[in-house]
Amino acid sequence: MSAGRPVALVTGASRGIGRSAALALARHGYDVAVNYATGRERAEQVVREAGKAGARALAVQADVADEDAVRGMLGAVEHGFGRLDALVNNAGTTIGTPPSDLDGLSLADWDRVFAVNVRGLFQVTRAAVPLLRRAPGAAIVNTASIVGLRPGPQPFPYAASKAAVVSLTRTLAGALGPDIRVNAVAPGWMVGEWMEDQLGDNYERLMDRRARLTPLRRCVTADDVAATVVSLITSNPFVTGEIVVVDGGFSATT
Repeated sequence: MSAGRPVALVTGASRGIGRSAALALARHGYDVAVNYATGRERAEQVVREAGKAGARALAVQADVADEDAVRGMLGAVEHGFGRLDALVNNAGTTIGTPPSDLDGLSLADWDRVFAVNVRGLFQVTRAAVPLLRRAPGAAIVNTASIVGLRPGPQPFPYAASKAAVVSLTRTLAGALGPDIRVNAVAPGWMVGEWMEDQLGDNYERLMDRRARLTPLRRCVTADDVAATVVSLITSNPFVTGEIVVVDGGFSATT
């Protein structure tokens, strides 16, 4: 039981933003539940790294689109830690069909993206609320995207799902206040495997171009986003319903 240390659940925490957020929270004094869907070995590595930072950590498998699995995950968090102070809704997925290929977009792919990115976020939040309401200063941070706020070259279901995350964040902030604050981060083009998968052979060229057009002269990293996640959880007691863009100023100046 985590009698003294606060506890955070981070979904999609085996890699990318989720991994960085889980480890940043561990370094900030949180015990962490590391959710994963399929990457068990990666999740266990995050657990070990969190342990080195002084945290108790637990890997919990659940597909956030599966409501029974989500309920089981929150049960495991309550059993393992006895409390929940923060939730990071980071689990997400996308597809490879570009927005130029309307006829090539499978509606099954559309439904899967929304099941994970939107319904999954809602299901995890709803299941977590009873535990979060017991915690003083509880906070939720959702992972949106810059393409949820402005057009971008991302597949239609991904962009639309992130716009839905923006709307859900603001709506949940109203519904869950004053007990629970709800905010979101909206990263821009991020260094790492997610954008490598999206850009393929053009990754280095396009990322370099984006960096040159960014006031801070580089693209965002997962650690940059994690720092903002931790800040929203720990350092902004009167901020809720906000979408914080993390892109080095690119979208504000282009």
